[in-house]
Amino acid sequence: MIEGKIGGLKSSQVKALERIYRRKIPATELITAELARYLTELSRELKRQVGVVIDRSGTVQSVIVGDDKEIVIPDLTGYSLGRSGLRGLRCIHTHLQQEPLSRDDLTDLELLRLDTMAVIGVGDDGLPANFSYAHLLPTKTTAQIETLEFKSFHQFELDFSAFIHGLDQEMERVAAETVDLADGRERVLLISVGQFSRQRIDDSMAELDELARTANLVVIDKIIQRPRKLNPRFLVGEGKLREIIIRALQQRATLLVFDQELTPNQIRSISEITEMKVIDRSQLILDIFARRAQSRDGKVQVELAQLKYILPRLSGKGSAMSRLMGGIGGRGPGETKLEIDRRRIRDKIRRLEKQLDSLGRGRVQRRQKRIRAGLPIVSIVGYTNAGKSTLLNALTQSDVMTEDLLFATLDTATRRLRFPLDREVIITDTVGFIRDLPPSLIGAFKATLEELEDADLLLHLVDLSNPRYEEQIKAVDKILDDLDLGKQQRLLVFNKTDQVDGNDLHHICRRYDAVPVSALNRKSFAPLLAEMEQRFWPEAKRSLVDDADQLDLE
Repeated sequence: MIEGKIGGLKSSQVKALERIYRRKIPATELITAELARYLTELSRELKRQVGVVIDRSGTVQSVIVGDDKEIVIPDLTGYSLGRSGLRGLRCIHTHLQQEPLSRDDLTDLELLRLDTMAVIGVGDDGLPANFSYAHLLPTKTTAQIETLEFKSFHQFELDFSAFIHGLDQEMERVAAETVDLADGRERVLLISVGQFSRQRIDDSMAELDELARTANLVVIDKIIQRPRKLNPRFLVGEGKLREIIIRALQQRATLLVFDQELTPNQIRSISEITEMKVIDRSQLILDIFARRAQSRDGKVQVELAQLKYILPRLSGKGSAMSRLMGGIGGRGPGETKLEIDRRRIRDKIRRLEKQLDSLGRGRVQRRQKRIRAGLPIVSIVGYTNAGKSTLLNALTQSDVMTEDLLFATLDTATRRLRFPLDREVIITDTVGFIRDLPPSLIGAFKATLEELEDADLLLHLVDLSNPRYEEQIKAVDKILDDLDLGKQQRLLVFNKTDQVDGNDLHHICRRYDAVPVSALNRKSFAPLLAEMEQRFWPEAKRSLVDDADQLDLE
């Protein structure tokens, strides 16, 4: 296949290039003298750089025509990386001024994980002149390159099959020391690009790390960039982005996750530079939601949110973007696969929205039934992993699923909490919040969070052992305000107090007017239950304090 700038070539020149394609060379040769001479003579005649991409069987897979300064290597995504991290392809091209390997050549070697990158200088007589080639070295972290230069092409000698076999084995051995190649999980590089304070970025990155763990990803490295000016196309400069991608490839990453929400154009631009998957924080959260939603409501809401997120980010490349027309007279416009995908997604969104409306009527009926029962309704809200489900289980002796992971609970759970003197309240557990939650994700779970509108009391549960608890309180308050729940009656409850210095606990609770509990110790619930009873039945506010032995708190 001939790639690159073939416009303006004579038919004889095109045919000469075509004769190179699919040519076979011996496995022991990096390139034969005959093929090298053929390339340099063509390059001199065309006054352009000419190159070939050859696989390990010695077959020429691509012929590339550039200009007098460079060639552009075609898309190689059809050739996967091997266990050694190399692609099994080598690129050899000409340099008209006999210059050595350029910085762009070495960058392509690193980005594309080629076996070798080589250049042949074109002599004044069109014959091969000088020769140089480079290959990656087996290292665990930063990529390193070895470059070899020869004043004459004919001084170059290499048993390529033995060389690449040894390099492959050594690179695989080094990789096995740092990466478990048998582990089928995605290996991810976390990236944060922002202009906030270092502390805020570090906190957000720690949270992204937890999200990755929840999604069952293996975090291999983290990169934080604080540029003076954000690049609207890549967030960081293109050069810096290439460095990040090379670092990720060196460490065998299969996925890049950005802490910032990427625009559709940014995802497309970054994906043009690397074949690794590129997602942002929002997409990672959506993936966690999709894995963990159990109820029909939850599954529909997650799928709807995913489709709305994906739709503006659909893109096509090359001819796939062109619009096809019908036959003679244009019997109606055809549709590209991209346009068909978009239409199908829009249709699916409409169907899911109707389904969600239908499910919503069922939720309204259930809520009205609870309201008619005349029982106070309490909703537990809070940051993700604050211990909401654990508290609900302990208060009501139920078995809602709990895990030490972010977003362990996505579906609303409702239970009854019984007080002395035959009093009851309805208590619900809700999906956890997280800071900088995109509006699309809040909207996705707005139907579930409608439960909060009927609550007589919101128990705002806070993980006091988390060093970022103050920021988490503010984040939850902001989301509640965004949901028009700012006027709802709230009670701040500090959880995991068993992990906090007891001397500080009293002062912190007094400063925030909060009630302390440890969800793992039911004996600590008396103050919380007393406060709830006082709010709902003020005329009987002494019952819990005076008759605590009536409570089953063991």
